[in-house]
Amino acid sequence: MTSSSQQRADRLPELRTAVPGPRSLELAARLARVESPDTTCLHPDAPIFWERAQGANVWDVDGNRFVDLGGAFGVANVGHAHPRVVDAIARQAGTLLHGMGDVHPPARKVELLERLAALYPGGGPTRGLLCLSGSDAVESALKTALLATGRPGAIAFEGGYHGLGFGALDVTARPFFKQGLSARLPGLTRLARFGDADSVLAAAAECPEPVGCVIVEPVQGRGGERVPPPGFLSRLRELCDREGFLLIADEIYTGFGRTGRLFACEHEGVVPDLLCLGKGLTAGMPLSALMGRAEVFEAWPASEGEARQTWTHLGHPAGCAAALAALDVLEEDGLVARAADVGARALDGLRKRCAGKTSVAAVRGLGLMIGIVLGPDVDTAAACRRALARGVIALPSGDAGDVLSVTPPLSIDEPVLDAALDLLVDAIP
Repeated sequence: MTSSSQQRADRLPELRTAVPGPRSLELAARLARVESPDTTCLHPDAPIFWERAQGANVWDVDGNRFVDLGGAFGVANVGHAHPRVVDAIARQAGTLLHGMGDVHPPARKVELLERLAALYPGGGPTRGLLCLSGSDAVESALKTALLATGRPGAIAFEGGYHGLGFGALDVTARPFFKQGLSARLPGLTRLARFGDADSVLAAAAECPEPVGCVIVEPVQGRGGERVPPPGFLSRLRELCDREGFLLIADEIYTGFGRTGRLFACEHEGVVPDLLCLGKGLTAGMPLSALMGRAEVFEAWPASEGEARQTWTHLGHPAGCAAALAALDVLEEDGLVARAADVGARALDGLRKRCAGKTSVAAVRGLGLMIGIVLGPDVDTAAACRRALARGVIALPSGDAGDVLSVTPPLSIDEPVLDAALDLLVDAIP
């Protein structure tokens, strides 16, 4: 069922040209001349260039309509260009587009931080910091943990992804992202096995500095939609309490209903010390947040006019307005519960669709965060290209790039989702 406040229902794919079409090919050639070569992949096939989006649909510059099974990297939880969010941005931009976030703040900053504090898992006194990207939120968490504990070491997990700033990169597991950059990294992180809380102790023993924090994705996103075994987060909480480590939950991907709970750590009733948020927070604007227990944030001294953790666009008014509107839609349209229900049916349906395919090793997920694990001889990127040629946007994930990621808008119409999943499975050899 379409969201009650959505203007148009989602639609099936409609292709008017080859994919990519002539205008996308032209833009790819132009982009190759002006963008850093390590940013947009322009080979072997050029990407499609987006022109507009609505709900679960994306139109490219050639007029082709796609179903977005990636939710724009999990950002479009309430759907692309939700009218409530668009209207909130427009109204805010018409009165105040930019403020002086750490000197003379916009009022919207207060409203959003109050709203996020009220949503914090477990309740209790909560403070926060608004940021611009997921990586910013993670780096802010690492700084806060160091100030609160005085211990610079960190434990992260194999397969984990936390961003590409130098601090966030140190706790990101995949070596690919660190190629040529290791000389700038502090090297103060050791990796434990995802899903095995007790392996944290062995990793901490190998850390070159005393460990002050453990950072974890309750469900790994870019690691391949990996869901840990039941009890993992609860055990991790127990170990952190016993050893004096702060527990940082990176819910940039899993937050705001993606897994069928507002925050994924709530599946086990775990209350983190610090919580990193982003992506679905604004449904499209570049804004993130670090929230946490007030006593942890007390490690930061009171500002006397010069902040040590700030940005020019701190508390960006339009971003805050978008976040407040997206939170309203999430609540009023019941999208968190919908993600649980629709996700369970989608997961079951995908398992049945893939049962006869020897190229599929597993189908796993939680809520509308699902991964189709392909065998070692399957070219996942080629499967994504075939899906795109059928009108479905999907992306590979996992350390080896062997997982087809399914993270559509939580508002997606079920018949459209079912049809898109059929097309996606058809693209798997």
